[in-house]
Amino acid sequence: MAFLLALAVLIVIHEYGHYRVAVACGVKVLRFSVGFGKVLWRWQPRPGGTEFVVCALPLGGYVSMLDEREAPVAPQERHRAFNNQALWRRTAIVAAGPLANLLLAVLLFAAVHWIGSEEPKAVLAWPTAGSVAEQAGVRSSQWVREVSHDGVTWSPVRSMSDLQWQLAQATLRPAPLHLRVTELSGTAERTLVLDIPSLANRQVDAGLMQRLGVGLWFEPVIGPVQPGPAATAGVQAGDRVLRVDDVPVLDAAHLTHLIRAHGVEGVATPMVWHVQRGLQTLRFEFSPAIDPTTQTARAMVQLGANAERVLVRYGLVEGLQAAVQDTWERAGMNLQMLGRMLVGTESVKNLSGALTMADFAGQAVRLGITPFLLYLASISVGLGVLNLLPVPILDGGHLMYYLFEALTGRPVSGPWLERLQRGGMVLLLMTMSLALFNDVTRLF
Repeated sequence: MAFLLALAVLIVIHEYGHYRVAVACGVKVLRFSVGFGKVLWRWQPRPGGTEFVVCALPLGGYVSMLDEREAPVAPQERHRAFNNQALWRRTAIVAAGPLANLLLAVLLFAAVHWIGSEEPKAVLAWPTAGSVAEQAGVRSSQWVREVSHDGVTWSPVRSMSDLQWQLAQATLRPAPLHLRVTELSGTAERTLVLDIPSLANRQVDAGLMQRLGVGLWFEPVIGPVQPGPAATAGVQAGDRVLRVDDVPVLDAAHLTHLIRAHGVEGVATPMVWHVQRGLQTLRFEFSPAIDPTTQTARAMVQLGANAERVLVRYGLVEGLQAAVQDTWERAGMNLQMLGRMLVGTESVKNLSGALTMADFAGQAVRLGITPFLLYLASISVGLGVLNLLPVPILDGGHLMYYLFEALTGRPVSGPWLERLQRGGMVLLLMTMSLALFNDVTRLF
């Protein structure tokens, strides 16, 4: 339901961009449709005016304009036909749809910045041994204050999501990322450099942070305890793990590492936990369980609690400026990703379709209004960028035709236009099929 709502909003905004500019240019709009197929709802404010409809298949929409190439036009209305408009007017009408999506993204990002949101503080967990973060000198509980892509110009890091975004950008370039970190107290400032180009797998996906060794710091406090070795030994929710054997536990990520170290090659070995419970320090000895699927050791407890959060909120002008920058950067990132997939330096597995977007929409709406607005803004950027690509059948393909017309002084011929449209349709269907295959593989 959340995905359908998001899709409806994005379609309406996109088509309204075309519609509004067409009307402003004096073009007669015959129909404004949300969806395809059977008409479910119809409204025509005045006879002979634009017909607004909602159709059964909500996977797009269209604005149908008076055009002599589509049907005969009465002589008295020829000046209102789309094909008789000046080149700059036709270009503006076609470009207005994708630009409306990008403008919507700016407004949504700005709304999120103005509302503000509680986000995890950019405090780093113990890095995986041998990871890029570990090699850079990252240590548990370091607080990332600023980042730089060149070591000269620095940007503040307001939250963990800010840091993750900067890491994704650096991975796409790929380029080292400079971190300015301090202790939680704000003292002992250091500069670290993450050698991202050395990362073997630079796919920008859900596993990127883990491959980099960058994680969010959580206290080593036990959450819900499942039936298993730790529960049998007497471990309870709320216990704070101080040491495993004689090794001090730094955070939840470090505790996970120590547990897994007691299950090498599917064979569990005993470990001793020293935990704080209230004013008591207790000792528990047990062997972890071995996951039959992954052959890794598990204590059958949920780890981590009390990640510090910060309120991220911007002023009116600052929020709008940040929103424009967010939209620009995300659009650039989408183009970079598409370009890298085309040349083969990025896997086409990163391509997502409707199933993944629907899954993300459901997750976002469960988290609250701010995550849903961020989701909507991100999808709106993607839709705007996608439609501006020079692919026949998309808005960008029509803009490509107009560029040819501007350079040669003549429009693309009918036969060539038909061939290009068919090729664009085939390419679009192939891309959608690949995205659907990736969705099914990823989700099931």
